[in-house]
Amino acid sequence: MDALELGQAHAPATPSDLPALVTQLHSPKIAAGVRMTLAAVYPDGHPVRLVHAAGRPDQLVEDLPLSEIHRSAHIGPLTMLYVPALAEGTSFEAFHEIVAHLRAPEGCPWDREQTHESLRAHLLEEAYEALAAMDAGQPAKMAEELGDLLLQIVLHAQIASEAHEFTMTDVLKGIHDKIVRRHPHVFGDLRVDGVGGVLKNWEALKAAEREQEGEEAKGLLDGVPAALPALIQAQEYQDRAARVGFDWPEIGGVLEKIAEELDEVREAADPEQLSAELGDLFFALVNFSRWKKVDAESALRGMNLRFKQRFACIETGARKQGRKISDLSLEEMESLWQEGKKRG
Repeated sequence: MDALELGQAHAPATPSDLPALVTQLHSPKIAAGVRMTLAAVYPDGHPVRLVHAAGRPDQLVEDLPLSEIHRSAHIGPLTMLYVPALAEGTSFEAFHEIVAHLRAPEGCPWDREQTHESLRAHLLEEAYEALAAMDAGQPAKMAEELGDLLLQIVLHAQIASEAHEFTMTDVLKGIHDKIVRRHPHVFGDLRVDGVGGVLKNWEALKAAEREQEGEEAKGLLDGVPAALPALIQAQEYQDRAARVGFDWPEIGGVLEKIAEELDEVREAADPEQLSAELGDLFFALVNFSRWKKVDAESALRGMNLRFKQRFACIETGARKQGRKISDLSLEEMESLWQEGKKRG
């Protein structure tokens, strides 16, 4: 790798489970940039070697941690950096090989039998488990679940590759180009006014892409997946409508709408009307969440988790008393519930 290019990047472009040689490490300033880029993948204490004047009589080799390379007093025009590999299996390429091996003739019989259709439920399940770890504030568990989700993505790409539909390269190239194309304010010279400007430009770019690809004109909300959970779908509908100005001018209107919908829930005359009015109320509450920059789905999932934990306190309390939970009075249950609430 070239130190001048690497120092301007945000992450190294080589597999971390292969050793790397960085040339043209001419100055401490360049070394500092290289250190920052490598730190996106390698730990600060990763042992590396600075090689000064290789092959010359005054050759010098320094062994030091990555975090200290820019402090070397010997850095000069003939300095290079040797970066030993991380552990086996730490690169995306190695993971791709593992999944391809699972699908190979000598691989796993179960994995070889899987199809896009048979894996649908697993893809959804792993996505929800990653969300659960995120909601629980468990970084280690979240890393594990994201790995499980990545397995599903790479499996689908491998199955498609074997069927000559598309390859992992197509997936990566497609999302790479889309990100660059839709962020001209980052990768080009377009200027936008804050987040609102970014979102408006995003919608304009997507509309231009659809027109260029010859797709029929679609409504602004047509791109929201129908299979999304209702709270997420509602918030996405509202976000997209707000981008083009269809929104309350201030939050007071949102609060008035919630009060109005609550009154209509109370006045509902039959189950069908009640269902419709409850839907309106939920939608208005999601809108309030959006205004307050709270993810409605995560908020409800968090409450579900708290309810489960507090209800478990009631069950534990009943067992400690040698009683069934159904034998407790409402007042006894409430007392145990409040104890659980104090714990979190």
